[in-house]
Amino acid sequence: TYWIPQFGINYHLAVDGISLFLVLLTTLMGPIVILYSWSNIKDSLRLYLALLLIQQTAMLGVFMALDLVLFFIFWEFSLIPMYLLIGKWGSERRKYASMKFFLYTMLGSALMFVVILLLYWQTGSFNWGVIRQLDLPYAFQMVAFLAFALGFAIKVPLFPFHTWLPDAHVQAPAAGSVILAGVLLKMGTYGFIRFCLPLFPDATLTLAPWLAGLALIGILYGALVALVQKDLKSLVAYSSVAHLGFVMLGIATINQQGLSGAVLQGVNHGLSTGALFLMVGMIYDRRHTRMLADFGGLWKQIPIFSALFIVTVMASVGLPGLNGFVGEFTILLGAFQVNPWWAVLGTVGIVFAAWYLLTAVRGMLQGPLDNPENENLKDLSQREIWLLVPLIILFFVIGLFPDLFLDKINPAVDVLIEEITSTT
Repeated sequence: TYWIPQFGINYHLAVDGISLFLVLLTTLMGPIVILYSWSNIKDSLRLYLALLLIQQTAMLGVFMALDLVLFFIFWEFSLIPMYLLIGKWGSERRKYASMKFFLYTMLGSALMFVVILLLYWQTGSFNWGVIRQLDLPYAFQMVAFLAFALGFAIKVPLFPFHTWLPDAHVQAPAAGSVILAGVLLKMGTYGFIRFCLPLFPDATLTLAPWLAGLALIGILYGALVALVQKDLKSLVAYSSVAHLGFVMLGIATINQQGLSGAVLQGVNHGLSTGALFLMVGMIYDRRHTRMLADFGGLWKQIPIFSALFIVTVMASVGLPGLNGFVGEFTILLGAFQVNPWWAVLGTVGIVFAAWYLLTAVRGMLQGPLDNPENENLKDLSQREIWLLVPLIILFFVIGLFPDLFLDKINPAVDVLIEEITSTT
């Protein structure tokens, strides 16, 4: 549909195997965070819920837009509601965290818009389908790839552009953290797959090893920093840096196993880390603390929370039979085909992930219930259980029946790989 015809800007939306499950993930997480917030937000609830709906609209637009100007509008528009959610309903340092989030992501996108205008000057079109058919000069591809990649890398966040994420997560309200980890960060990985790879194939093949190197650093760095965190929410935030490093590693392989695994693992991370942040919010609502040292022995007091927390941790670790295993295993298969050392270092990252997450489980749930303030904790309500049940069911569905998802993802990935490799 023509939107601004004099400039050739179209309202062009579409879905394929790469974006389908991200759209479904967004529409799943939206109602969950709204129902969670229903009784937890006491101040300006209507404004809060309106911002969540606007945020969901912007994210859906990013995953479906195939006109570059339309994509950029949705991309930038997604910053505003999250900035307000963190800045108004966040914790003590919420203003600092919201401003840091906004400036990092906005400035990272500025070069992207300049390159979008240069693409129009080169091709006469903002249409993704038209531009991907053209053979752009190699030097222009390199510049364009780097400009787009900067904006996407900050959003992922890819090391070393990750420093805004822990602050934003720790200061954001629980629902904001769920949306941030569950969906918003996937806009960065999706941007690499949807725009950088097909539009700039020659630059992609040149720069893919560098992306893999940064991804591996992020996997190991995020895991090691998570290991020493004392705040549970901060631990989960740094785990996102590590887990999204896996998604970027899969993208850098430029083969079917790696790319399909990256698409699926993006969804897996949204489900498992979104559930972790939801449960961090639930325990914070009861104890008003997130420090691991304040807990211990919770299994005796709140067994339902403890059981669901362990299942969610195992999904995040990548236990066989759960969703995280499928995504990580396919990514490592793809990485091994390109460079065995990529797979070795990625596997080390998985070991570290088990280390810091199981350390958190031991500190929170096991041992004696020796803190008097934990003796009167109430277990999850029926409403809270039903908020977590859809996510946990999907852990098992994806883990046991991955072809339900990969059968939709693989054809789109095959087309993408054929376009990239046919340029060589």
